[in-house]
Amino acid sequence: MIFKTTLTRLAAVALAPAFAAAVLIGAPAIAQPANALASVQTHLKATTSMTADFVQTDRNGQRVSGKLTLKRPGKIRFQYQKDVPLLIVGDGSRLTMIDYQVKQVQSWPVKNSPLGALLDPERDLTKYAKVLPTGSGDVLSVEVKDPKRPEYGTITMVFIRDGSSPGGVRLRGWVALDSQNNRTRIDLSNQQFNVAVADSAFKWTDPRPRQRK
Repeated sequence: MIFKTTLTRLAAVALAPAFAAAVLIGAPAIAQPANALASVQTHLKATTSMTADFVQTDRNGQRVSGKLTLKRPGKIRFQYQKDVPLLIVGDGSRLTMIDYQVKQVQSWPVKNSPLGALLDPERDLTKYAKVLPTGSGDVLSVEVKDPKRPEYGTITMVFIRDGSSPGGVRLRGWVALDSQNNRTRIDLSNQQFNVAVADSAFKWTDPRPRQRK
């Protein structure tokens, strides 16, 4: 299947930060105010759920799209377009990648993923995050990584100032970088914050054949 190898790697990376670099390239750097990180933390704490359309781009420029559903703490679902037989679901404690084409399932703790910074509203970003300069006073770029756990990867979240969104900023996307320097970019659109999301949205069907006893 087209994109098969690339998509499997992208999903396993669990999605990384590159929007800022792509959009702001060539623009003069603008230092962000000291309260920028506080605005981001307020946004994350105030956002209990979110739905959005997403476009996922790998380092080779290959793109796929889908629907993102998020519910804090720990729950997320990446529903890919119909011709992509992959699904990524976070159930509150673990992220699971399901490949329906080859009937394989991989799982790892949410906290071990770059997405942990996005899904845990209680995480103190001041211990792991730094605000990066951007080319616009309306764009905030926040890099999060645990220096003691480089294997968890890095996520750079990008926010746009928006008075109608929680905390006065709107999550625009992120770039995730794993320990092997595989980079994945997620761009969001049509974001809806704090909408009703049922827990059933984070269930999935196991494609693996049942073992006979």
